[in-house]
Amino acid sequence: MDFRPIRRPLGVSAFGINAYTADEGTVIEPHDELGSGSGHHEELYFVASGHARFTLDGEELDAPAGTIVFAAPEQHRAATAHAKDTTVLVIGGKPGAAGPPSPFEFWYFAGAQAEQGRPEQAYATAAEALEHYPDNPGLHYNLACYAALAGRREDALRHIRVAFEGRPEAREWAREDPDLDLIRSDIQDDLA
Repeated sequence: MDFRPIRRPLGVSAFGINAYTADEGTVIEPHDELGSGSGHHEELYFVASGHARFTLDGEELDAPAGTIVFAAPEQHRAATAHAKDTTVLVIGGKPGAAGPPSPFEFWYFAGAQAEQGRPEQAYATAAEALEHYPDNPGLHYNLACYAALAGRREDALRHIRVAFEGRPEAREWAREDPDLDLIRSDIQDDLA
């Protein structure tokens, strides 16, 4: 097994990231993340090339290239290489330490809900981000769209005004955005 350092050479400090390569045998040594030498991390394993077989708490998982495996700190894990040049990228961090997802992650999931004709659910999903990003103009723009699609005129107007104030180019987006048809006449002066 060859250790391929990534974190230290690149100066990554937000999370742990390294890789391991093997032709056969151990590619991820048996361990959990609770011991004195561990970081107490959740770990995500990405099989970048080759083919591995993981064992998580005694359960085996076949992992060809492209497979993603997640292990909680208390889970015992190991992996063996079953193909030449099997490389596994390991990303880890303490649970909760990374902070909330980025604002776009909330509206990305909400966008799929809106496209499925569920604008109320889209609004609720995106609104979860307000706890962490109350002044994010991109978030407010998307909330305005979902509110308008759901027929929530006052909410849409409140959000679009925050978006316009924080991100002037949002006015350009709003000129043609069909999601905002419900409030277009209300915001005409802002779009001039």
